[in-house]
Amino acid sequence: MSKKRVGIQLPKQARNQTVEERYSLELEALAPIADIIDVRADTPEEFANGVRDVDAIITSWGLTIDKQVIDALENCVVIGVGSVGVDMVDIAAATEVGIVVTNVPDVFIEEVADHAMGLLLDMARRTPTMVRMARDGDWYQARPLLSKIPRLYGQTLGLFAFGNVAHCMARRAKAFGLNVIAFDPYVSELEITGAGVEPVSFPELLARSDYISIHAPHNDETHHAFSTDAFTQMKESAVIINTARGPIIDEAALIEALHNQHIAGAGLDVLEQEPPELDNPLFGMENVVITPHVASATTRMRPETRRRVGREVALVLRGKWPMSCVNPTVLPKVTLERWQPYPMNRGPNR
Repeated sequence: MSKKRVGIQLPKQARNQTVEERYSLELEALAPIADIIDVRADTPEEFANGVRDVDAIITSWGLTIDKQVIDALENCVVIGVGSVGVDMVDIAAATEVGIVVTNVPDVFIEEVADHAMGLLLDMARRTPTMVRMARDGDWYQARPLLSKIPRLYGQTLGLFAFGNVAHCMARRAKAFGLNVIAFDPYVSELEITGAGVEPVSFPELLARSDYISIHAPHNDETHHAFSTDAFTQMKESAVIINTARGPIIDEAALIEALHNQHIAGAGLDVLEQEPPELDNPLFGMENVVITPHVASATTRMRPETRRRVGREVALVLRGKWPMSCVNPTVLPKVTLERWQPYPMNRGPNR
């Protein structure tokens, strides 16, 4: 039987390697059933032409897999995304034509939670200001400033969404003595309370939280969820942390809220525009910590992500459901075998 074909956009920074060397980790799962095809493309049109007859696509960052690309696909059954977020793929267009979209939702979760907690601690202890004061010789002025800041123990962390990273964030926060609340209309209250977290409404989250950490996907519902209206409902002493997606925060409104002292600070690993302009006002604010979208980065992240996306695509090419499907409504419409067991923790709801 002839092998399947998997298309990947050739990275601009690609070294002079063979396909087998460049994609050795993806091929651990794919090699028995598929060949990987390098697609040299600088525009969506070029990429669409290059992947027209492939059976699968693997992507993470690069060209957006939009409706134009998807409509050009003649044989593709799966698009494997090598990240948690899938905003580089038009999910609706893929679903419409029966293409399964997979992601990697559980490989680098602990790392992102570490980073989010680190940003929270930086803001709680005013690290940027403390570094400046130490450097500028204001040694004895630092303690009086921090003496006005409440200790972390007993304060409230609000989680916007309660997925994998938020679960891990809650575990870390509890170790520091924080009370944890969460807003997520798509997660059962029993799952939230089972993690020792209090489920609340969005207005409650805004009003009660001393720190808010964002862990939601970016979509139409969450776009600019944190804008002027939300910031005016938060405590003036509150800090917002974002390791999810930049456009969940209205950046202009955030800058205004910080400037007007409607909130106290922000720890951001993601921004609306990446990379940002160097004259972005956030860079000049001492109550803001910005890192360059690196929360997931460790020695393990890229290798394990690449292996996992290879396994996801291989499952579909073998005619089986993937472990993680972003558009599950497409699964009953395609000729793939469900191999996962059906949950039996409750009976019919009737």
